[in-house]
Amino acid sequence: MANNDPAAIGIAQRVLAIPCKKADVPTVQYLSKVELDALIRAPNPDSPRGRRDRTLLTFLARTGARVSEALGVELADLTLDGVRSQVLLRGKGRKQRMLPLDRDVVSTIESLIHERGVSRHEPIPLFVGRHGQCLTRFGATHVVRRAVSAASQQMPEITRKKISPHIFRHSFAMILLQSGVDLLTIQAWLGHSQVATTHRYAAADIEMMRRSLDQADIQSNSIGDFQIKDPVISLLESL
Repeated sequence: MANNDPAAIGIAQRVLAIPCKKADVPTVQYLSKVELDALIRAPNPDSPRGRRDRTLLTFLARTGARVSEALGVELADLTLDGVRSQVLLRGKGRKQRMLPLDRDVVSTIESLIHERGVSRHEPIPLFVGRHGQCLTRFGATHVVRRAVSAASQQMPEITRKKISPHIFRHSFAMILLQSGVDLLTIQAWLGHSQVATTHRYAAADIEMMRRSLDQADIQSNSIGDFQIKDPVISLLESL
């Protein structure tokens, strides 16, 4: 606007000052540990596609990475060195962060790399499709859908939830929160720019609210029936 019509800058500023319409903010949906484990075990471990799917689901569930961050991981971004294992993630706004990797994640990643027969120091994608190209978001969505379909054979109730790759991120955050991890640490894990975004998970944890209610012990057992002690009322009743 400043380049094309400087005289209209005042009008543009007034337009930008109009507040945005407030929209409904849905509650955070997440999975329990049992449901997460069921989805991770769902892919067939006897097929190359199933082993790749298991690795991807395990990575999402144990790191809380966005699906774009997980699919953007290259072998050169991984440091697989026992207790010092970690991964470099590239998040929104070109921000980078390092996350530690648990032993089960490291084990599945090492098996996947060994099966592909590539060097772990090469700048090539960790998760690839059938033709060796980087797995897309559409492909990751299909991975999750296949896992839900397979897991529903033993756990039919899992189909009642709307499950996408992003729900693994929400579930990881809720597990950290319920384990007593503070919001600032969870913010660093997830790569949120503001802690207010992370606070949504605290607001969604109904079980934590129930525990707080029990600890507060706001109920009183001393409340009884109302007793009339007015002498005038007593006199009237005796007539």
